[in-house]
Amino acid sequence: MEPRITVITLGVDDLKRSLTFYRDGLGLPTKGIEGEEFEHGAVAFFDLQSGLKLAIWNRKDISHEAKIPLTAPSATEFTIGHNVDSKEEVDLVMEKAKQAGAVITDPAHETFWGGYSGHFQDPDGHLWEVVWNPHWT
Repeated sequence: MEPRITVITLGVDDLKRSLTFYRDGLGLPTKGIEGEEFEHGAVAFFDLQSGLKLAIWNRKDISHEAKIPLTAPSATEFTIGHNVDSKEEVDLVMEKAKQAGAVITDPAHETFWGGYSGHFQDPDGHLWEVVWNPHWT
């Protein structure tokens, strides 16, 4: 299998709230909610780096589409890593997320491996790590 991941979809409980968080709070570019004319189809896509999109879709609609039971969400199932170019940029992104309504679970700090990072949760509890890694260019 060749790596061809093009969309990361987050299940959310309130599509409009999450749209506001990611678009207005974090400034991610989007055309807004699409597919509202279809049952289980309302979704919003955000452009990330070239060839990669972030999608938000109602958890109940994902459950319906994938034919799996809707279960309680867990913030520890995975994290989304947002790598930046400096320690200062980590601080800026963390503050932007906080102002947008994120819950800061781990304030930005020096890491044991020589980097600098912090964690926040979006309105649905999805866990993001904002990180500067001096070993990555």
